[in-house]
Amino acid sequence: MKQQSMMDWVLLVGLLWFCPFYLVRGNGSNNNTQGANPRCVEGQKRCFVVPHNFSGFLTAPNNWTYGHACLIFLQKCTTKMFLQVENNGESYQFNVTENQVKNDLRLYILNGTHCNTTMFNMTGCVFNHSDTDSCQIKCVQTKPECKEQSYKEGSCSGRSAKYRISITKTSCTCVNCKNPVKTPEKAIHLTQNISGEGGKVDASKAADLMKGMRKMAENLNESSAALSVGEDTKGIILLQPEPEELDGKSFVNVSPNDDMNFIDLEQNLAAFSRSVTIPKEAFAKAVSLNVTTPFAAVLRFFSLSSDARKSIVLADEVVAIELGVPITNLTNPIEIGFRNVNPKTIPTCHSWNGEGKKPNWTSDGCETVVNGDNITCQCSHLTFFAVLLAPPNETISSSDLNHLTIITQVGCGLSMLFLSVALFIHFLYRRVTASQATSILIHLMVAIFLLNLTFLTNSYVAKLKNSGVCKLMGALMHYFMLATFTWFAAQAFHLCLQLYTGGTIQIRYYMLKVCITAWMLPSIIVSALLIAGKYGEQVIYTDNTEDTVTMCWITDSDVHYIVNIGYYALVFLFTFITLIIMLYWLYQFKKVNVQVNQNGKSIATILGLCCMLGITWGFAFFAHGVLRIAAYYIFTILNSFHGFFLFIYYYNTSRSGEINAGVSNLNSTSSTSTLKTSLKSEENPYNNMSHQMINKK
Repeated sequence: MKQQSMMDWVLLVGLLWFCPFYLVRGNGSNNNTQGANPRCVEGQKRCFVVPHNFSGFLTAPNNWTYGHACLIFLQKCTTKMFLQVENNGESYQFNVTENQVKNDLRLYILNGTHCNTTMFNMTGCVFNHSDTDSCQIKCVQTKPECKEQSYKEGSCSGRSAKYRISITKTSCTCVNCKNPVKTPEKAIHLTQNISGEGGKVDASKAADLMKGMRKMAENLNESSAALSVGEDTKGIILLQPEPEELDGKSFVNVSPNDDMNFIDLEQNLAAFSRSVTIPKEAFAKAVSLNVTTPFAAVLRFFSLSSDARKSIVLADEVVAIELGVPITNLTNPIEIGFRNVNPKTIPTCHSWNGEGKKPNWTSDGCETVVNGDNITCQCSHLTFFAVLLAPPNETISSSDLNHLTIITQVGCGLSMLFLSVALFIHFLYRRVTASQATSILIHLMVAIFLLNLTFLTNSYVAKLKNSGVCKLMGALMHYFMLATFTWFAAQAFHLCLQLYTGGTIQIRYYMLKVCITAWMLPSIIVSALLIAGKYGEQVIYTDNTEDTVTMCWITDSDVHYIVNIGYYALVFLFTFITLIIMLYWLYQFKKVNVQVNQNGKSIATILGLCCMLGITWGFAFFAHGVLRIAAYYIFTILNSFHGFFLFIYYYNTSRSGEINAGVSNLNSTSSTSTLKTSLKSEENPYNNMSHQMINKK
C-alpha cells in the first residue's frame, strides 16, 4: 500500500468516534477537513457511508475526477444537520433531509474488505443485492427512490427527518415522513370590520384588509398563522423566511367549511375540496420586488358584495391572494381548485384587482378548466378570484351561437349594403323634394345602419382588452339602438298624427322637433349611464367554455332590463297599437274600395308597416323556456335583415311616387257610419295605393 494511502487510513481511524468529516481528494493533493462544516452532506452528489464493522481500505488515486465527496462513518453524535445513520443489527436506517433528496444524493454503502474505486462504476448507481462478495457496495439514488413515496404516519412517529431509507443486505426501501397537511402554528383573530350592506362583506374593505397583509407578515414571529375575520371569513398566512430555499405552496381545505391548512406543492390535491396553489415563481418575483420576508396570505370571503351585473358566484365564495406586491405575467399560473361542486350552469373563472367600491370581474388572465364536477382556475396574476356562473336561461350551445353569429354577420352586412344604396339615392336625387314621411324613414335607415356597423365591430373592439375603448363602443352601440327604437316610435306617432289631421300636419317646425327628440333623448340616457360606469365587457356563455365570447355592452343587468327592455316595451306598445289602427283602416279601405286584386299590395303594406314600426323586435319577449332558441333564430333573422327589408319597401313605394302620407279625416256624419277619406295618388307611402274614398251613408 502506498505511503500516502496508509496515512489517509490512519487519519480516518483516528476520527472514527467523532462526528463525520469532509474528505476532498483531487488534483494530486490531499486535503482532510474535519467536521467543522456541519453541512458536509449539503450540496453533494455522492456520499460514502462506512459501517462500523468495515474492514477494508479506503483509497483514492491521484487522478480522482469525481469532484468533492463526503465520507460518513456511523454516527456517535446525533445532530440534525448531519446525514443520520443508524444500525439495528439487520439493516441500516438513513434519515435524509428534503434538500438531499432534491439534490439526488447518492449513497454508497461500503461493506466487506478491500473496496476501492476500481471495483465499481462511479458514473452509475447499482444496488448490489449480494451479501457474499468480499466487497459489497450498495448504491442508493435518493431522488427516484423517495420522491414518489406517499406519507406513512406509523413508520415516522417521533422522527424529525423528511425521508427514512432502510437498507438490508438484499433490499432498499424509502418511507416519506413528511406529513402533507400542516396546520398553522398560531391563530389570529382580526378585529377589522369588513361588514357591508345586507350582511354582506364590503368589497372595498376586503381589499384594504388584503393590502395590510404585508405589514402583518413583517410583525409575525411564527412561520404561519390561521386568520379569521368576523364569522365566515377565514384564511392563512405563511412565511418563507429563507429566500434561498423558496418553494411553491398549496393551501387546502379538506371540506368547504374547514379551516385552511397548507401542504407541499408536489402533493396530490384530489383529496381536498378547495385548494390554492402558488408556484415558486410568484415568491421569487416578490423577492425581486424588495419583499424582505416572502409570504403568502390566502383568505376566503363568503357573501362578498355583488358587482354591478349581480353576477352569480359559485358557492358565494371569493378567494383573495396577497404576496405584498403586485404579481403579474406568471409563466407558471396560480391554480385555484374547486372540487365536487356540480355547477348547474356554465362556470367561468374571473378576477378583480381590488379597485373600486364594487367588484369589476374580468376573465382576463384566467383560464377555466372543467373536469366533471371539478373546476380549476389557472391565472397569471394575484388578486381576488371567483367562479362566476352563467345566469339560468342565458347559455346556448356552441353550435347555435355559431349559426346565429353567421346569420347576424350576413344579415347585417346585406342590410348595411342596401341601406347604403338607399341613402345614396336619397341624398343624391331626392333630398330636396323629400316629404316628412320620407325624412322619417331616412332617419330610421341611418340609425339602423349605424347600429349594424357598431354591432359588427363590437366583438373586435372587445378583443383589444382596452376598458376605455370598450366602454365607448358599448355606449355608441347602445345609443344607436335606442335611437332606432325612438325612430320606430316617431314613425308610429307620424302615422297617428296623419290619421288624426286627415293627412295635413300644421305643426310649425314639425320635422325639426321630431329629429331633436328622436336623436337627443337616447343621448341623455346613454350619457347618464356612461358617467355611472355601466358599460364594459359582457360575456356570452355557451355550453363550451372555450367558445365563450365577449362584447362591449351594459354590465348591469338591472339597467339592461329597465332601460332596454322597459324602453322598448313602451315603444312596442305604442307601435303595436298604431299597427292595429292601420290594419283597421286598411280593412275599412278595402270595404269601400272600388278596385279589386289588392291582396298582394295589402300584405306588402302590412310587412312594410311592421318593419317601419319595429314590430319584429318584439320576438325578444318570447325568448324564454322552450321557445327561447326558436325566438333567438326568428329575432336574429328578421332584425339582422331589417335594413334589407326597409330598402325593398323604400324601393317599391318610391316607384309609384314620392313617399308622403296623406290620410284624410275619419268622421261620422249620421247614425250610420260614414267613411270620408281622400288620397292623392302620389301621397300614400304606407300602402302604395291610389284611390279616392267615397262617402257611405
